[in-house]
Amino acid sequence: MQNLTDLTGNTTSGVNLSVIVKVCVVIPFFIAFLFFILLTLCTFASHRQFFDSSRYILFTYMLINDTLQLFSSVSLFLLAMGGVQFAVIFCAPLIFVSTATFLNTPLILSTMSLERYVAIFYPLHRPAIWRAERIWIIIVSMWIISCILPTVDFVLMRLKPNVDIHSTPVLCKPTVLNASPIQALFKVSLNGIFFAVVAVVILFTYIRILLETRRMRQDRVSVRKALHTVLLHGFQLLLSVMAFSQPVAELLLFQRVNLSQADISFIYYFCFILLPRFLSPLIYGLRDESLRSYMKKAMPCFGARIDPHKEVKIIK
Repeated sequence: MQNLTDLTGNTTSGVNLSVIVKVCVVIPFFIAFLFFILLTLCTFASHRQFFDSSRYILFTYMLINDTLQLFSSVSLFLLAMGGVQFAVIFCAPLIFVSTATFLNTPLILSTMSLERYVAIFYPLHRPAIWRAERIWIIIVSMWIISCILPTVDFVLMRLKPNVDIHSTPVLCKPTVLNASPIQALFKVSLNGIFFAVVAVVILFTYIRILLETRRMRQDRVSVRKALHTVLLHGFQLLLSVMAFSQPVAELLLFQRVNLSQADISFIYYFCFILLPRFLSPLIYGLRDESLRSYMKKAMPCFGARIDPHKEVKIIK
């Protein structure tokens, strides 16, 4: 993501214990995330009934998006830590994927909140676009919307003087592509509007489901679960929004905390860029009883303890 590569570019003093510690913190988390993603996707592939539910289809899409985000983000992180320089033409695709998948996250969170809203208020007559066989239309729309901003960035791209797109080696970070202050202001403004709209959607679904829990006399458990899910979506959105406060927060922390700017940047990057992606599969995967049960069966250490004849209900 764009905030990630604002980590210090001065790696001459970075090849030390601090860099080793940072890499050793990020890589194990990344490997654990990939293990959980592969386990979840294998579970979905082995039990096709999951794809009869729009909820699980959206969850799968979120996992794939988070995987692409982490691959690009961690790649940029390792390149920044190593001070690796290469031509802009090879750097641009990494930044494009990182930015698009980062912006896609709040769209997915708001869509999953709306899906819970539709499931609660229209359990028997769900609109066609929210059904499992049509949910791909919403997914494609989210991907197109999330690609608009990075596409505009590249169309308006103004490289720094003496930088050739094909040959000049540069540190791969957005400031190389976005040298214009006007372009940076445009991006910040657009991001603010974008996240504000998503926040309103999540707040709307939360309030509506909250009111529904007080009105309904039956199936209050499922409604409360939906309410908790939307609340978690809001928490994840808050973590994502915090990523945009990085420049101001870094300046304030740098004046009050006895840490280098590189260390503060890393802490901010880990807490508000990486951690929300690490939490996504845990929050939604382990909280889901049916998915958790199937995943345990897929793991040798748990599979022998579970009754294979016990039915698990797939919640739609």
